[in-house]
Amino acid sequence: MRPFAILLGVLTAVGLLVLGIAGLGTSEREPGRGPVARGTPATPAPAVPAEADPAAWAADRADAVGIPERVLAAYAAAELAQRTATPGCNLSWATLAGIGRIESDHARIHGSSLVDGVAQPAIVGIPLDGSSGTREIADTDGGTLDGDPTYDRAVGPMQFLPQTWERFGRGDPQDIDAAARAAAAYLCTADRDVADGAGWWDGVLAYNRSVAYAQRVWAAADRYASAASPA
Repeated sequence: MRPFAILLGVLTAVGLLVLGIAGLGTSEREPGRGPVARGTPATPAPAVPAEADPAAWAADRADAVGIPERVLAAYAAAELAQRTATPGCNLSWATLAGIGRIESDHARIHGSSLVDGVAQPAIVGIPLDGSSGTREIADTDGGTLDGDPTYDRAVGPMQFLPQTWERFGRGDPQDIDAAARAAAAYLCTADRDVADGAGWWDGVLAYNRSVAYAQRVWAAADRYASAASPA
């Protein structure tokens, strides 16, 4: 595992989201399969039923998909909430899981774990000081979220910048439920339909403007969707 590194800097004029880690061990590709082409639709994943309890739904699937039960429940709950808020977005828990895998290994990066749903120790990226291929981003929150009064850092299991969290988040970005809901809200902006190939890639590339990053997210999401689908 390479160090916890921000990849390719901050992305849009409003300074939205930054990738928190450069990669997690081996590639997310299946053996013998290269990166998918940009625009490839996401693999459909079984939807979380509207009447489902996210915790119970996750308990039945966590082992099969290889995601910690508590984290999977947060992704499922975020899918349900976003489906109500923006039904035309068609966001799947599997896409959130793909992002969560690449950003923080589902809140487990560098020995972190969830305690009552909150990442401890807190997950905080490197300072965006213009080094290591990052864009320089001066502090925007007085260090309130990231502990850095000089430069901004990405925070939490889904790796939000403080200024982005102010727009999309509620509560604590280290809280997996809050982080998953904020990521869902962000992906579903601009009237995106992420069941469509173009919409999915637009959303994930807005999260991080790296095609290689989006390919890793796609591969992880594909693996989760396939593992959760009936044989």
